[in-house]
Amino acid sequence: MTASTSSLPRPAAPWYRHPWPWILMAGPAIVVVGGAYLTWLAVSTSDGLVADDYYKRGMAINRTLARNEYSTRAGMTADVRIDASGAVRVVVTRTDNVAETAGDLRLRIVHPTRAGQDRETSLVRDASGAFVGHVDPAGEGRRYVVVGTDAWRLTGVATLGGATDVRLTAADRAE
Repeated sequence: MTASTSSLPRPAAPWYRHPWPWILMAGPAIVVVGGAYLTWLAVSTSDGLVADDYYKRGMAINRTLARNEYSTRAGMTADVRIDASGAVRVVVTRTDNVAETAGDLRLRIVHPTRAGQDRETSLVRDASGAFVGHVDPAGEGRRYVVVGTDAWRLTGVATLGGATDVRLTAADRAE
């Protein structure tokens, strides 16, 4: 009797006890989880490089070029000092011996790829003739620095971190 009971086939294990179904399902499961994560990432973050007003930006290029050309003809330079606390001091010089009449000046610190990290402020002239103001800290790293009025602008590149000094000249082209 023992010989006949040992020759009977053993019952098959359920499918979930075998490794191959799990190995075959792992690939699609990883893809589904990765797709859900990428969908969440796309919905929760903004596309900083896509402009909603691309036509208006295109039309503004000629005005920007005219402002750059004016600062080149005037031989303008600007020495910008940005402290770690955000205090800003700008000294504008010209070689055409025309006194700068701007009452206030605009300073922009532009992140190369993320518009949400850009900083902008207005600077006012102090008693010494320099323009002073305060800007929220822009973080560390490479940034474009733009100083100008409606008539002219100067641009340059600075690496921020602590106190930063940068000289902007009309020959520099950024942004």
